[in-house]
Amino acid sequence: MAAPAHRSGQLEIRRHPERTVRDRAAIRAALDRSYVCHVGFVWSAKPWVIPSMYARDGERLLLHGSPLSRMMRTLADGIDVCVTVTRLNGVVLARSAFNHSLNYESVVVVGRARAVLDDAAKMLAMQKLVEHVVPGRWDEVRPPSAKELATTLVLELPLDRVSMKARHGPPKDTASDRATGTWGGELPLLQMYEQPLPDALVSADARVPPSVRALVSAGRNGRGS
Repeated sequence: MAAPAHRSGQLEIRRHPERTVRDRAAIRAALDRSYVCHVGFVWSAKPWVIPSMYARDGERLLLHGSPLSRMMRTLADGIDVCVTVTRLNGVVLARSAFNHSLNYESVVVVGRARAVLDDAAKMLAMQKLVEHVVPGRWDEVRPPSAKELATTLVLELPLDRVSMKARHGPPKDTASDRATGTWGGELPLLQMYEQPLPDALVSADARVPPSVRALVSAGRNGRGS
């Protein structure tokens, strides 16, 4: 998808460059709409791509995991890493098999991660990770203990070298294919929250917290799906 970075930090998209999104606000919003990234790196002369939860905090991505994790240990050594975040928004059904496609948005971040060592900074990063998934949840639960914080490795990856690519809209059919009368169009894909399922150990009088109710009442994913 992307070639080496220009001096500006924007990664060059060579395939379908017309789908490039350069607006930084749009890139940040795309990162905020998703929950899962894929982390690509080389370890022991072999490529690895690992799915992971993440959060954006300003101009950096945050990752967290166990210090025993091969991925986290390897990234903490300062090796090159490629993090991708992709969101599928729909299926594009063309009149020809060749022109079928997907509507999506995809962000690629390239760089080197570094460990967050200060305890206060780590605690703030943990808060960002929780709040990214369920806004308001941090204030409803117990924060990490000193032991839990010590057994968590937090990494930050600056958004210095980044690109975004997106496709939207109907199929790009030729005039001859459109003239066949075959149906073509889009099949939008929405992410929606269903009703929350309480843990079996939750007391009968415990109410669903405001953070969860807010997401459910929004119907769709509150990140703009």
